[in-house]
Amino acid sequence: MKTKQIIYQVDAFTTEPFKGNPAGVCILDHEPDSLWMQNIAMEINASETAFVFPGKDCQRIRYFTPEVEVPLCGHATLSASHILYETNLVNEGKELQLSAKAGFLKIRKAGSWITMNFPSYRINKCAIPAEFEKVIGVKPLEFYKCDNGLTLALISEEKIIRQLKPDFSAMKKSEFGDLMVTALSSDNRYDFCLRFFAPALGIDEDPVTGSAHCALVPFWNMKTGKTDFNSHQVSKREGILKVSLKGDRVEISGQAKTIFRAELFV
Repeated sequence: MKTKQIIYQVDAFTTEPFKGNPAGVCILDHEPDSLWMQNIAMEINASETAFVFPGKDCQRIRYFTPEVEVPLCGHATLSASHILYETNLVNEGKELQLSAKAGFLKIRKAGSWITMNFPSYRINKCAIPAEFEKVIGVKPLEFYKCDNGLTLALISEEKIIRQLKPDFSAMKKSEFGDLMVTALSSDNRYDFCLRFFAPALGIDEDPVTGSAHCALVPFWNMKTGKTDFNSHQVSKREGILKVSLKGDRVEISGQAKTIFRAELFV
C-alpha cells in the first residue's frame, strides 16, 4: 500500500497567519524524481517548497521555487524544521541535522524559536552598474556581489527601500536579477532592514529571506563591528529575524505558523 503523502503550508518568520513568508513542506520516506518535486512546487506556487527525505547519514532537504531548484533557502528550512518538531518526528530538545546542496545544516529549537546554522558568504564591492538606477528606481550608496551569486545594494534610508518599485522584466535580464537592498532600520527595535527581489529565480519579491542573511550578516558586521542583529524585512507581509555571526557561519532564528496540511494524490 502506498504511503500517504502530506504537504503542509507554513508561514515562516512570523507568529501571525498570513504574515512572514509562506513555504510548502513535504516530508517523504524516499527521494522522489526531481521533475515531480518541481511540478509540486509549481502547483503550490509558494516562493519555495521544501522536500525532506532520508539520506545516508542524516535527512536530506531540497528546495524548489515554482521555476527552478535552489541550493539553500532559509524560510523553507525554518518551515520544514517547524513541521518536523511540531509533528514530533524530531524531539524538541534534539538538534536536527539536514543535508542541503549548499552544505550541512544544524538546527535547534528553544521555546517557539528555531535557530538555523548556515554558511556565511563573502561580499565583494563592485562598481555600481550603469543601469541600476533606471531599473531599480534609486542610486545605491554601494553595490556588492556575493559568493552565493546574489547581489547587494546599500541604500541611504529605510523609507526609500519601502517605496521601491523595480522594473522586474528589465531586472531579470540584468546582472542584478537577484538583489538584496538594505539600510539601517528607522525602527529602534531593529538594526537593519531589507527587501529581496529575485526575478531571475521566478520570484519578483521574496517576502522574508533567511538565506539572504548569509551575506547580510557579514556585511553589517563589516559596517558596525557588531555580531548580533535584529533584522526587519519590510515587504508587504513583513518578517522578523534574529541573526548572529559565528565565525564563518551565520545563525538565523525565527518563528513559524502552520497554515494547513493536505494529502497529495499524485
